[in-house]
Amino acid sequence: MPISRIKEPSLNRIKCTACGLVNFSTSEVCRRCEAPLADEASMSPALQSDVPPELHSSEGGRSFGRWLVWIASVTITILASAYASLILTSEGLTSDERQTVKNAIVVLERAGFTSDASALSRLATFRRTDNWWNRYVGHQTAFAATNYPFAVVTLYPAFFRFPVDDIERASILLHEASHLFGGREEEALQRVWESKQRLGWTEARYSGTRVWKNTREWTKGAIPAFFSCGPDNQSDCFE
Repeated sequence: MPISRIKEPSLNRIKCTACGLVNFSTSEVCRRCEAPLADEASMSPALQSDVPPELHSSEGGRSFGRWLVWIASVTITILASAYASLILTSEGLTSDERQTVKNAIVVLERAGFTSDASALSRLATFRRTDNWWNRYVGHQTAFAATNYPFAVVTLYPAFFRFPVDDIERASILLHEASHLFGGREEEALQRVWESKQRLGWTEARYSGTRVWKNTREWTKGAIPAFFSCGPDNQSDCFE
């Protein structure tokens, strides 16, 4: 007469989060470290043995909210690390250079460019030498450069050497303020050239300076329509 076998019910296992020992589901404390196992009893065996409990939501997986927090944390970490690398691989301004920048920002504020002046004063981090990114990508002969969205503004020796006064330095900073807000090079050139009368930066007073000549050349190359006025159709439309 064949003997029938009675299948014994398999017991669920609980993995101790403290020491990793697998215990029976009926255990209330770990056999090794005596840590409480009550919180793990409601979990499924597959999750108990493979995944740490802090990663699970009530539906057995990471919740949407936790995914958003995780993504935001990773993004902030990457941006903070990138910003730190730009600062650590460049040099800050000297005290005299900082005062020169402040004087130019005052010119902008007095001319009514309050949001630009505020962004330059409160958001921008000014440096006097190229960071690793600027050295990597290179740049044209320039008075300044801005790393968006990190608000790192590099002021080259030409910024302090060639402008004849604070008004010309203010025009350069107005250009960089456009980049602080995400503006492209053409947009920055356009804004400065349209605003030069408001700044008091006029051809009658500054036509012979290097800053004027360079800015006019760059603007004409980017926006030729600005220089198609007058009887000869070759005059500055903003003079």
